[in-house]
Amino acid sequence: MPELGDLYAQTSTGDPCAWNRARSAFLRRLATDVRRPGFALLIAETTVSSGATLLTGCAHGFPVRGGGPWWQGLDGYLPEGLLRVAASGRLFAISEILVGRSVRTQNQSRDWNLARRLQRRLLTDHAAALGVMLVHRGDVRTLEALRFWGWQYVLADVADARGTPLCAPPCRVLVLR
Repeated sequence: MPELGDLYAQTSTGDPCAWNRARSAFLRRLATDVRRPGFALLIAETTVSSGATLLTGCAHGFPVRGGGPWWQGLDGYLPEGLLRVAASGRLFAISEILVGRSVRTQNQSRDWNLARRLQRRLLTDHAAALGVMLVHRGDVRTLEALRFWGWQYVLADVADARGTPLCAPPCRVLVLR
């Protein structure tokens, strides 16, 4: 857990002064997710010249059921089709994808990109038809990276069936096919 907290702090903010706060918040979220049924965590490591291993990325999430508490307050913004996928047990929530800054900015559209491999592996391992993720609207950097990695905004998050803008919730809902 300490290494995962360090990875989060290093990949989430460029300000070392904010690392402790970011690290603590991440570890609290992770401790909550670990208790969810079907929780999964993937870790990516690399070997450095000294022979030691270095944590380079991770992704974690859990299967979403149609009536689960994860949906509280969001059901009005999700299209019926997404709720049906959840009810069928084929929807997987990816809570976080942690990768270095270079992965976020270089070769984002390549299949071998570490973030793409981690998210694809989580979905494949759980036979999920769709991945779903919530991202705070103000986190433009993460939203941009996810869009490059194949994530799409859920239309219901943007407008209703007539194209009328909805009252925007604090988070964007994204899906990965």
